[in-house]
Amino acid sequence: MKKIIPNLDFQTIVIGAGPAGMMAAIQASAFGKKVALLEKNSSLGKKLLMAGDGRCNLTHNCLTNRDLASQYGKEGDFLLSPLTRFGVKETINFFEQQGLDLKTESDGRVFPKTDKAQDILQALIKQLKENKVSIFLNCEVIKINYSDKTIKSITLANGEKLSADKYIFTMGGKAYPITGSSGQGYNWLEKMGHTIIKPRPSLVPIQIKESWIKKLSGLSFKNIKASLAINGKIIKKQNGDILFAHFGLTGPLILDMSKDIGLALNKGKDTDLEKNRGKLKLLIDLHPEKNQEEMELLFQKLIEKNSNQEVKNILTNFLPVKIIPFILYFAGVKEDLKGTKITKEMRGKIIKVVKKIEFNVISLVGFDRAMVTAGGVSLKEIDNKNMKSKIIDNLYLAGEIIDLDGPCGGYNLQMCWTTGYLAGKDK
Repeated sequence: MKKIIPNLDFQTIVIGAGPAGMMAAIQASAFGKKVALLEKNSSLGKKLLMAGDGRCNLTHNCLTNRDLASQYGKEGDFLLSPLTRFGVKETINFFEQQGLDLKTESDGRVFPKTDKAQDILQALIKQLKENKVSIFLNCEVIKINYSDKTIKSITLANGEKLSADKYIFTMGGKAYPITGSSGQGYNWLEKMGHTIIKPRPSLVPIQIKESWIKKLSGLSFKNIKASLAINGKIIKKQNGDILFAHFGLTGPLILDMSKDIGLALNKGKDTDLEKNRGKLKLLIDLHPEKNQEEMELLFQKLIEKNSNQEVKNILTNFLPVKIIPFILYFAGVKEDLKGTKITKEMRGKIIKVVKKIEFNVISLVGFDRAMVTAGGVSLKEIDNKNMKSKIIDNLYLAGEIIDLDGPCGGYNLQMCWTTGYLAGKDK
């Protein structure tokens, strides 16, 4: 057997070198404790480098702790106490103390001034090295050995066993499996007695039934309104930016609504997916800043000003060229109709489509494109004072593996920094 880890008497072992794992290892080693950080990939922070399209939206500023916690839904209350110990302010201070210059954009999102996720990762690696954390790459754990509510050791892929006083699980969920997130941690934890809330893809694009959407691939809209409806009943409304793709819809607005879409499709049961298909619709309002009447008045004035132009050209004043043929088709109006021929009824039909384009939702695209995992270890089985398991005495849990996720905007990384800090800090 080829040993990859020297015979060191580790006090803490952290499994998974993502944001939560690196933060946990840094805090656990802050006072000289011997800490091992195990990562099955060949490098640290593989998923971190993908955050914010490579810019790394590391947190969200300008919110109180309560407002921040509310962004995680009903589970957010779990974070109220942790955020008082390591919240947005502490996160910003931590990275600035590593020599990083940060910037807060107008919507509250915080980025490194360089817009490079690599700089965030390098700051973490620098601190890990300064704290003398033992980092082991290409190091896969295949078994957790436990008895009497205590982890005794872990077994590596090469058969080697490793033990410590304290174990911190930060191996993530199932999102972006190409980064190594396999969901194996859920299996281990369930065997040890933990309850796993069914993992679901979140912050993920959606697949749409309408095939014509492929012709709009690459088209984006800012600040539109999307409404989610089941059997005609609106269950969710939200404003934001969307992007048309060959398979359906994506963009910040769609990603933020994907958790609700997933719940609406499944209702927590796989068998409900087929039953709810065809009943779930996404209604898009391309101009939510004006109501039907205001849009009709605007359209009328444009027609009067450009009466000799064809309607498809008049519409370019408030719609992208690419979508106009579809708007007119659904309104039942010919593209080459001159402004002088457009009736009041036609105006109303065109604007009605602009204010309500209806899509049938088939499914979420899946974990392979999901940014985060919803679900995970039940929060009822974790002490939020220190992230310690209530089931296994020497186990701590942090990051995406727990049942806590938020929308786009730095919320999920903040959750990782906060829970990783508490898990590492506890003695």
